[in-house]
Amino acid sequence: MGSFEGIAFVLLLSLVLPSARSFYLPGVAPRDFQRGAELQVKVNKLSSTKTQLPYDYYFLEYCKPKNIVNSAENLGEVLRGDRIENSLYIFKMMIDEACTVICRHNFTADGVKNFKEKIDDEYRVNMILDNLPVAVSKQRRDGSQSPSYEHGFRVGYKDIQVAGTKDEKYYINNHLSFTVKYHKDTESEDARIVGFEVTPSSVHHEYNDWDEKNPRLLTCNAKAKVSPGNHAPQEVTSDYIVFTYDVTFQASDVKWASRWDTYLLMSDDQIHWFSIINSLMIVLFLSGMVAMIMMRTLYRDIANYNQLETQDEAQEETGWKLVHGDVFRPPVNSGLLCVYVGTGVQFFGMALVTMIFALLGFLSPSNRGGLMTAMVLLWVFMGLFAGFASARLHKMFKGTEWKKITLKTAFMFPGIVFAIFFVLNALIWGEKSSGAVPFGTMFALVLLWFGISVPLVFVGSYLGFKKPAIEHPVKTNKIPRQIPEQAWYMQPAFSILIEAYSHLVQCSLSCSSS
Repeated sequence: MGSFEGIAFVLLLSLVLPSARSFYLPGVAPRDFQRGAELQVKVNKLSSTKTQLPYDYYFLEYCKPKNIVNSAENLGEVLRGDRIENSLYIFKMMIDEACTVICRHNFTADGVKNFKEKIDDEYRVNMILDNLPVAVSKQRRDGSQSPSYEHGFRVGYKDIQVAGTKDEKYYINNHLSFTVKYHKDTESEDARIVGFEVTPSSVHHEYNDWDEKNPRLLTCNAKAKVSPGNHAPQEVTSDYIVFTYDVTFQASDVKWASRWDTYLLMSDDQIHWFSIINSLMIVLFLSGMVAMIMMRTLYRDIANYNQLETQDEAQEETGWKLVHGDVFRPPVNSGLLCVYVGTGVQFFGMALVTMIFALLGFLSPSNRGGLMTAMVLLWVFMGLFAGFASARLHKMFKGTEWKKITLKTAFMFPGIVFAIFFVLNALIWGEKSSGAVPFGTMFALVLLWFGISVPLVFVGSYLGFKKPAIEHPVKTNKIPRQIPEQAWYMQPAFSILIEAYSHLVQCSLSCSSS
């Protein structure tokens, strides 16, 4: 049994026999921790739904370890702007900690400015523990008992009305109260992490004399945790700011396989459901209306053809029979149509295989960046089908310059996208965002394009052009039928304006609803 057949056989056994011993996909296997084991919290990017520009965690002047180590990143993580790095937040498994001091930092003028800008833009801090992103629990607006969750915690907040004035004061969330939920089997003492939550708060820590080796605070100690709301908030200033955290471990009945279910209850308001439903309704309504008109026309033409059996042939040329000799005539820009069809087949194949992999569980959310990596690689390998489809269509149009069509299929659409991507990446790089793709990754994308996609497009075109041409079901008239002059409202310029107006109305409705 070959390797591929062996993997398929194991997958089939795992589906048919749930009790059979199976395997875990790479990167999603559970980890067991003993009591007192070290847990390293990693920091991810700073993200916001207001600007869509991610930033590195250490772009702000947070407490830094001596050596910043980047975790192993795949292509998808780099393209998404994920920068997973180590931090000073280190826990001990099932050992609670209170008022642990991370550092005392003196912000520079640029640091204060960056913090205020990120607070204005509602940026959130993303952290990871055992490959599980941190979540903030909050009560639902409808008053139900089950809590909802948000991705990450806010950098800080601002108070506009201070003592009746219009001064704006910015406060930083410098104290974090972590809650780590774990699940322990009765047969073993080891435990698995099934939840990672945080409650941020702004606390103006007080102290008498600062000792770097053994700092002691007046606002909290190792026996008393910080109670949110009972202390004065910490303003973003150039003075010394103390960063602290608490951690509490809680036993949970949630099993490791279901630990990602919490993130299905996220309420970040990033999905514009009204816009999606509105678009679907418009598409379904228009498609149904066009289908109804076409079906009524076809039924009427078929009925007329059946009634005209005894009449002369001149009267039979009505309805759809008027254009049956012209529908398969090659268009003016047949080469461009072949390129578009080939590119569409490439994207359709990529989307289809990606959805199949997702249904089979290969694209787990714990495999960070796996979806983006799979889409890029599948698009590259689908170049074979793109070249095959474009060459077959070109030969059906009685074309002979298949090499020219192949070059356009391989370079036209990817070249336009890469040029736009390069310009946008330069602008993002100028903003010092972590979303900017490094030069090495850019070179890897070009290498995938020229080294794999382009040769596969040529191979597919060669195989497609060797096949016999597709025969039309009807013959094409040598003299094209004259197209009647269209009304003024059927002109392309007017149609484009109507389409743009409909999209503008749809966008305004979705924005007002959100």
